[in-house]
Amino acid sequence: MIAFAAAAHAIGATGGKNEKVALMAAYLRTLADDDLAAAARFFTGNPFAGSEERTLAVGGRTIVAAARSVWGFTEAELSAEYRSSGDLGAALGPLVRAPVDLGLFRETLTPARLKALLNQIADAAGKTAGRRRQLLCEGIFAACTDPLEATYVIKIMTGELRIGLREGLVVDAIAEAFEHTASSVRRAASAANDVGAVALAAKHDTLADVAPAYHTPLAFMLASPISYGSAYKDLQAGTWLVEDKYDGVRIQAHVTPQRVSLFSRTLSDVAAAFPEIVAALRALGVTCILDGEIVAARDGRVLPFRYLQARLQRKTVAAELLALTPVRFIAFDLLAHGDDVLLDRALAERRGKLAEACAAALEPLALAPWTTLEAQSGAERVHERFEAARAQGNEGLVFKRTDASYAAGRRGKWWLKLKRELATLDVVVVAVEWGHGKRARVLSDYTFAVRGSDGGLLTIGKAYSGLTDAEIAELTPWFLEHQIGRRAHALAVEPRVVLEVAFDIIAPSTLHDAGFALRFPRIVRLRPDKLAADIDTLARVKAIYSEMLEREGVPR
Repeated sequence: MIAFAAAAHAIGATGGKNEKVALMAAYLRTLADDDLAAAARFFTGNPFAGSEERTLAVGGRTIVAAARSVWGFTEAELSAEYRSSGDLGAALGPLVRAPVDLGLFRETLTPARLKALLNQIADAAGKTAGRRRQLLCEGIFAACTDPLEATYVIKIMTGELRIGLREGLVVDAIAEAFEHTASSVRRAASAANDVGAVALAAKHDTLADVAPAYHTPLAFMLASPISYGSAYKDLQAGTWLVEDKYDGVRIQAHVTPQRVSLFSRTLSDVAAAFPEIVAALRALGVTCILDGEIVAARDGRVLPFRYLQARLQRKTVAAELLALTPVRFIAFDLLAHGDDVLLDRALAERRGKLAEACAAALEPLALAPWTTLEAQSGAERVHERFEAARAQGNEGLVFKRTDASYAAGRRGKWWLKLKRELATLDVVVVAVEWGHGKRARVLSDYTFAVRGSDGGLLTIGKAYSGLTDAEIAELTPWFLEHQIGRRAHALAVEPRVVLEVAFDIIAPSTLHDAGFALRFPRIVRLRPDKLAADIDTLARVKAIYSEMLEREGVPR
C-alpha cells in the first residue's frame, strides 16, 4: 500500500485531468491481477464494487479506538491534527509509530490484502461483531509502517479519498494503461458496475465479454439540474423527450423468472418494502432490467415523498400499510431485455423496446408518459409543460436527448432536470450540536456541506428546523456512534446523513467554507435514498446564486 499511497498523493497534488490519468495508468500497469482489481476500486473512493451488496460498517469511533490501541497517541495529539486537516485519514496518518503491543503480527499490506481484510470487517456479524471489527482494524494499522500509507488506508476505509478523482477518470486511466478506447472501457464499466473487474478485463483483452449480471445493480444515469427561466439555452440541439420529474424513489428493477430485485440509489434491494410492485413485475413474464421511479399515488395523483417514508426499509409490510400508502412503479427506461444489453442504444430505441416489454403491464406498474420537444421550441411551451407537471403534484420536468445512450453513473448534458425556481439543495451533515429547551438532550442542530470541485466537503449552513422530534431522537444515537472529532463547539460526524434543505436567499459569506451562506435554511426531508456522493456541488450553489441575481436585475 506504500506504492498506492505514493501514487494517490501524486494524483492529488496535480490539478490536470490528463496528468491524473497518466499517473494512475502508470501505477496500474505495475500491478498483478489481484492488486489491480483492488487498487482500481480503491481509486473510486469505495473499497467495494458498486455491484457488491456490502458496506464496511465501521465508524470513525472504531477507527480512532483501533488506531489509538496500536499507536498509543493522546486525545490532544489527535485533536491538534484533526483541527489542522479536518480529515480523519490526514489526522491519524502522522501519528503512526511502532505498535504499542509488540505481540501484534505485522505483515506487508498490499491492495489485495487490504481488500481481503476489509471484506472480513464488512462480513463481521453477531454479538461480537464490534470487537471483531476493531481487532481487524488494529491488524491493518499494525501493518502500516509509513504515515502516508496509513493516511490513505484510512481514507479508503472512510470513503474520503479526496484526490480529485471520479470514476470516469479511473475508467480513462484503465483505458490508457492497457491501450483500449475509453468508450469500450466505459461500456464495460457501465455493465459490470465494478471497475476492478473491468480493469482485469482490459488487461486480458476480454472487455467484449463483460455484460450486466441480473440482480447486480448498475450505476444510475443522472440528470444535470438546469434553472427555471434561463434553462432553455441548454436545449440547443436535437430532439428531447420530456417527462415529469417524480417526487419518489428512483428504482432499478431486475426481473427474472426466479426473482425480482428493486435497487434504490444506494444500490440496496428494497423489494421487501414493495410486494405489490414485485408481483406486478413478475407477472410481466419478461426477463429485463428497468429504470424507473416508485411513487406514492392515490386517485391518479402522485403524493409527496413523505408518504413513502413509512414504507422505506421495511422488511415486511402489513396489509394496513399497503392500503394506507398505495404505490406505483413508473418505468421510463429499459437497460437490458433478456440477453440483449441496451446501454449503448439510443433512448428512442430503448423507449420503443420498453413499450414492447411492458405491453402486458397492469397496475401498479405503468409507463412514464412523455412528449417530444424540438430544440427550437420556445420557453412558453416549456413553461406550460412545467406548470402542468407541478399541477399533477410532480417536482418538475426531465429532458432527455432521444439519441443518447445510457451513461451509467454519469451526470452530463444528455439528461437535464428542471425543478423549482429557487431549487433546494441536497447536502450532507458534517457536524452536530446539542439543542436547547426541550431539545437539550438531543443533537438537533446540523451543520451541513456541499461538495467542492476537488470532491472535498465545504460547509454552507446550519439548520435547526424541519425534522420531527422522532426523527431527531432516532438520529441522535447514530451521530454519537459516528462522531470523529470536534468542529469548534460541535461534534464532527461521518458525512453520511443526506438532507434536502430549502432556503430563501444565497449570500456571499466568510463564515462557511463554501464562501456562501443560506438565509433561513430549513430541512425539507431526510434523503435515505441518497449517498453523500450524490449531494449538490459548489458549482450548483454558484449557479443558483447567479440566477437569483439575474432575476433581481443585480449586475454579476
